[in-house]
Amino acid sequence: MNLKLTPPKEITFWIAVALGLLALFSELGTFTLLPIAAFWLLFIGFALLVVALLVKGL
Repeated sequence: MNLKLTPPKEITFWIAVALGLLALFSELGTFTLLPIAAFWLLFIGFALLVVALLVKGL
C-alpha cells in the first residue's frame, strides 16, 4: 500500500489545534459554551488532520 501523504496547509493545522484546545478546555470545564462533547471536538480535529494529509491542497 503506497500512500502519498502531503503536509496540511498552515491554516488547516491551526484549525485542528484550535479544535483540540477547545476540547481540552471543555473537558476541564473552563469553556462550557459549546453544546458538543469534548470527545467529538477532538475527533473532528484529528479527522481534519487525517483528511488534510490524504487530500493534496487542503
